[in-house]
Amino acid sequence: MRTSADDDIGPAARGFAQSGVRIANERAVMTLIGLNPGVSNAELARRTGLGPQTTSRIVADLEARELVLRGEVLRGRRGQPATPLFLNPDGAFAIGIEIGWRHYEVLLFSMAGQTLTSIRRAYAWPDFHTVFAAVAAEVATIRAGMTALQASRLAGIGLASPSHIERHLDRVGAPAEQAALWHGADLAAEASRAIGAPVAWFNDGNAACWAEFIARPEPRPRALAYFQVGTLVGAGIATDGLLWEGRTGNAANLGAILVPDAGGRPAYLHAIASILALQRRIEAAGGALPPGEPTGWDWAALGAPAEAWLDDAGRALANAILNTRAVMELDLAVVDGVMPRPVVQRLLERVDHHLDAMPCFAADRPAVAMGRMGGAAAATGAAQLLLFHCFFARAWNIFAT
Repeated sequence: MRTSADDDIGPAARGFAQSGVRIANERAVMTLIGLNPGVSNAELARRTGLGPQTTSRIVADLEARELVLRGEVLRGRRGQPATPLFLNPDGAFAIGIEIGWRHYEVLLFSMAGQTLTSIRRAYAWPDFHTVFAAVAAEVATIRAGMTALQASRLAGIGLASPSHIERHLDRVGAPAEQAALWHGADLAAEASRAIGAPVAWFNDGNAACWAEFIARPEPRPRALAYFQVGTLVGAGIATDGLLWEGRTGNAANLGAILVPDAGGRPAYLHAIASILALQRRIEAAGGALPPGEPTGWDWAALGAPAEAWLDDAGRALANAILNTRAVMELDLAVVDGVMPRPVVQRLLERVDHHLDAMPCFAADRPAVAMGRMGGAAAATGAAQLLLFHCFFARAWNIFAT
């Protein structure tokens, strides 16, 4: 499901539509203010290429809609006194939802980039019969706690989930009948019916990647690849300020990259670097996966299976990063996971260790960093993408240089 109503309208059609030009100009101004808090009207005109009067008119309209705030006039500089412009932190809000393999999360997110409320529940597997009603109940709880101002400025609801859930339900122990229920289901429509409001759908890896991209400080990387180790490996790519979603929103499925296992045999990244792969190791050693989410486990008690998994997962991720770098000019690879931060740090150390041992063919060794968003990335990204498509330019960093 596409997340923008005019994604299929060609650029020529948009160029000839006055309303389209006006919206594009507004989004350019909003993007510049978001990237450069405190920018002046004159600087906006210079960097967008719009005339000063056009820029002033757009800013006045955005201010009247309370999307933009004016700061105190800056005096004592050469030329006319400048008025700094900022996004209004209370200008808009979005609800983000993640329906994951073993949990769901619902949160309220502000244009200021803050999560105001979050509800997260664990389950054994996503039950098609109950999960949408459960999520709808959490949305109702969050909306009941919103102020009148927040409710009036709710831009919408974004939902992130894995693509093709039915293909892997057996891996998390769901009964066979669940696959038929999830197969071909329009998840946005199902959630919308339960909630009673429109819902936009995003692939969970893409949503998490976008949250991580926005969380990085300026100057953001021109090309970022993202890997989140969870039940399976979520992933995404952001390049030149755009999220690479593909035709159907399912692109950048880096978890499906083939990498060598410890014996040199080809295997999917999912099969080596996921929590499901760790579960298989623990069960083969005669143990059982701890209850609850991995963030709450006693990882030290997992012993040798977890240590071996961390090393193999690090090697597999290092191979996947090199394979990704081979098809794009990769500035940064981000590794994160639904695990305690010290465990993610240890995983990152293994990734670095194996990258150092691998040959880099005619290119520098890829830079790798730990993610900043953790397990909340997908739900946060769903809310951020909803706001992004409502208010900002198609390429976030189009005016960043």
